[in-house]
Amino acid sequence: MNDYDVVVVGAGAAGLIAAGRVAELGGKVLLIEKMERAGRKLLITGKGRCNITNDAPQSDFYDHIYPNSRFLKHAFATFFSGDIIRLLEKYGTETIVERGGRVFPASNSSADVVKALLKWVNANHVEIRYGHQVERMITIAGEVKGLLVKANGKATNITCRNVILCTGGCSYPATGSTGDGYRMAKKAGHTIETPRPALVPVETEGDMAQRLQGLSLKNVKAIVWVSGKKLKEEFGEMLFTHFGLTGPIILSLSRFIVDELLKGHKVEVSVDLKPALDEVKLDNRLLRDLDENGKRKIDNLFRLWLPSSLIPVFLKELNIDGQKEGHQLQAKERKKILMMMKDLRFRVNGFRPFKEAIITAGGVVTGEINAKTMESKLVKNLYFAGEVIDLDADTGGFNLQLAFSTAWLAAQSCMTPH
Repeated sequence: MNDYDVVVVGAGAAGLIAAGRVAELGGKVLLIEKMERAGRKLLITGKGRCNITNDAPQSDFYDHIYPNSRFLKHAFATFFSGDIIRLLEKYGTETIVERGGRVFPASNSSADVVKALLKWVNANHVEIRYGHQVERMITIAGEVKGLLVKANGKATNITCRNVILCTGGCSYPATGSTGDGYRMAKKAGHTIETPRPALVPVETEGDMAQRLQGLSLKNVKAIVWVSGKKLKEEFGEMLFTHFGLTGPIILSLSRFIVDELLKGHKVEVSVDLKPALDEVKLDNRLLRDLDENGKRKIDNLFRLWLPSSLIPVFLKELNIDGQKEGHQLQAKERKKILMMMKDLRFRVNGFRPFKEAIITAGGVVTGEINAKTMESKLVKNLYFAGEVIDLDADTGGFNLQLAFSTAWLAAQSCMTPH
C-alpha cells in the first residue's frame, strides 16, 4: 500500500512537474503536500499573473541565474521554456509573450497554470496527499528508503525507492515555504548555503524615500555602490515606498545588496533619473529650458524635468528657493540639480523579511548534487529540484523555469537506470 517508486515532497511548481513526469514514465508516485492544496506559491507569483518562463535563448538564461548557472546546463537541455509552454497549452492554458520575453498565461491568471498542471498530474493518476507533513527521511547505509509522514497527529512510514525534495525555500512562508527541505537535507549530511531573502525590497536611511512614497519611475538606472565602489546596475522601473525602494530593477539588485549588507559593508543605491543623457547633454538641456523660460518660477520650471512629487524633495535637499525665477538660478545651483538628477542617492540599511521576498537565495550546495541527474552525491536515490537548491535568478520567469527543468530531470533520472 505504502510502497512507491518515487515520493515527491512539495506540490509547488517543481513538485507538480516531478510527480507528473514520473507518472507519465509509468512510475508509481506519491505527491505529499503539507498545505491543503497545490501550487499555493504559484498562485501569487507575478502578482497573481504567474510569469511562467522567458522566451530568451538558453545561453541568455545563464546571465540571470546565481551563483552557479552552468549547473543547469543538463537540466535546460532536458526540459526548457518551449516544453513547459507546450505542456500548459496541451492542458488548456494558452500563453502570451510580453516585454522582456516574459511568458504569462493569456488569461492573466496564475490559477490557470496550476489548473493545467493539476489536470496533467491527475490524467497520469498521481496520488496526492494534502495536509501531510514529512517529519524525516529514512535512510539506511547512505540510501533513501522512505519517509516518516505525519497527518492529523498520526505518524506513518512510507517506503519508496526514490525521494525528490521539492520543498521550496523560505520566502512567502504563509504558502508553506518554511525551509523544511533545508532541514531534511542537512540531516542527511548536506551542506546548506545560508538561506536569505532574494528579489526583496530594500530599506533606506532618512525620510527621502518616504516623502516619495508611491512614486513609480520608468526608464531609470539604479546603481549599487559598495564601500564607494560600483558593484552592479540595472535599467528599468522602480518604486518608492514608506520604508525604501522596490520595483523590478531594485528586486534584481537586491540579491547583491543583501549579501553586501550581511558582510557588514556600506551599501548605497544611486538612481540616474536621466540615463539617456550624459552630463554635458543634460546641462545643455537645462540651460536651454532656463533660457526659454527665464521668467517662470523654478518650482514650475522643474515640471519640465521631473515628476511633480520629486520637485519638493529636490528643492529641499538642494536648498533652492522654488519661488525665484529661472533667470535667477545660479550656475552652481544648476550644477547641483544636474548632479542630483544623475545621482539621487540612498543609503541602504536593511531589507524586508522572508514574507516579502519573492524567492530565497541559498540552499543545498550544487557541488553536492549531480548536475546530470539532480541526485544527491551523498545519499543514494535522494533528488533535489527547484528553490531548495542553492540557485536563484532575476525576475522575468527564470526562477520558475529553473524549478520546472530541475524537476523534470530529477523525475527522468529516478525512472532511468544510471
